[in-house]
Amino acid sequence: MTQALVDIIPSLPKVVLHDHLDGGLRPQTVLELADEVGHELPAQDAEELGTWFREAADSGSLVRYLETFDHTIAVMQTPEALARVAREAVLDLAADGVVYAEQRWAPEQHLRRGLTLPDTVEAVQAGIDEGIREAAARGQIIRVGQIVTGMRHTDRWQEVAELAVAYRDAGVVGFDIAGPEDGFPPSRHADVWQFLADNNVPVTIHAGEAAGVDSIAQAVHLGKADRIGHGVRIVEDITFSEGERRAELGLLAHWVRDHQIPLEVCPVSNLQTAAAGSTIADHPITRLKELDFAVTLNTDNRLMSRTSMSHEMRLLVTEAGWTIDDLADVTITAAWSAFIHHDERRALVDDVILPGYQKIEGAQP
Repeated sequence: MTQALVDIIPSLPKVVLHDHLDGGLRPQTVLELADEVGHELPAQDAEELGTWFREAADSGSLVRYLETFDHTIAVMQTPEALARVAREAVLDLAADGVVYAEQRWAPEQHLRRGLTLPDTVEAVQAGIDEGIREAAARGQIIRVGQIVTGMRHTDRWQEVAELAVAYRDAGVVGFDIAGPEDGFPPSRHADVWQFLADNNVPVTIHAGEAAGVDSIAQAVHLGKADRIGHGVRIVEDITFSEGERRAELGLLAHWVRDHQIPLEVCPVSNLQTAAAGSTIADHPITRLKELDFAVTLNTDNRLMSRTSMSHEMRLLVTEAGWTIDDLADVTITAAWSAFIHHDERRALVDDVILPGYQKIEGAQP
């Protein structure tokens, strides 16, 4: 029964690779931190504020969606605030059954009150470490890494890349670029990608969300991306026929699938920004998975989308007909796509995810 599967989703082990630190704050935390720094918010009640974030993000525009971050970033400008937000993110993810997470965020956006780039990374790591300890005390085991992000429309990519190298063994697991995708391609600072490759830093690039196939091509070929953030517009390089029963892949789609480059798909967020689909049922994630692309399931921004990994899974089960095997598949794919070493990925799959699914008896949709 579908309901039986829905009921056990919270207890399933989960992996999230695309979750923005500054997009996952608790509304009450935003209120309290805003009060401390005198930042004016559009609502003064936690429930109302959460609703405002969701409605603003539901505009159908990525540009408007990104504007909501003006408020979260404004209250994340001190070591204490950064550590608190990171700690709470870890606890919230662990409570949702997440066993491995990568938190991405842009250090350059948190320097308004005098912090340096290293200061921000260290503050976030302190919060992550505390959150992991607290989660463990509650019987919830989770591992979390940082992905440091350069903003597409600024010129600090190299600085942030150097930050990723400097903290590669101190909590940072990878590099990303984010922000307005259309008009700010990876070629904007082409040298940074070779620098990262020379220093063995894994790369994920937001692409195929607000821009199409050309953006994905640059991410893959110039940016040397190990994963693609979103990537759902790869369907623009696929021709469907016979009621979508047949699919003819273009050369780029073949390349992405042939190389099993993981797609960090975020269904609820994609609907909000009009990146793909109009409902969960017709979102490309299901078709891409059926075509054997390396699909992973993610939250993007838990605050703006009022979502969680459990919520994303429930929607796919109830609206797109996913089974427990589908959920296991995207979770295992995500674990094998994590920015950790091969032996650590194997342990995550063999010792945590598979046993977590296997202990669920009678969990068939």
